[in-house]
Amino acid sequence: MPASFVAIDSQSSTPPFEQLRSQVIAAVRSGELAHDTRLPTVRALAAELGLATNTVARAYRELERDAVIETRGRFGSFIAPNGDAAARQAQAAAASFAARIQQLGVSREEALALVTEALERPSA
Repeated sequence: MPASFVAIDSQSSTPPFEQLRSQVIAAVRSGELAHDTRLPTVRALAAELGLATNTVARAYRELERDAVIETRGRFGSFIAPNGDAAARQAQAAAASFAARIQQLGVSREEALALVTEALERPSA
């Protein structure tokens, strides 16, 4: 992964680890980072971006937790072969939500308003 596509905005209210995490996910979704692309080591990427190693390590841990990347021991971290697992998990959550909304008899408009409101609330 050429780190040149990663842009960390030090003035942003979004933490650097989240900026990195979201940019890797966006690159996977767009196809810029293909399956099996080897990522830089935590130390190398931290040095290149001017970040603490713990910041990059946290982004990598969260990407691995969401199955966007996989670590292969001493061989390094790679884009996972199953692609964007977060998108699949979001689709499953949306399907569950839709099924439950139908069971409750909530209208489409009300359901969309509830989702919009929930997405606009800051997460805890």
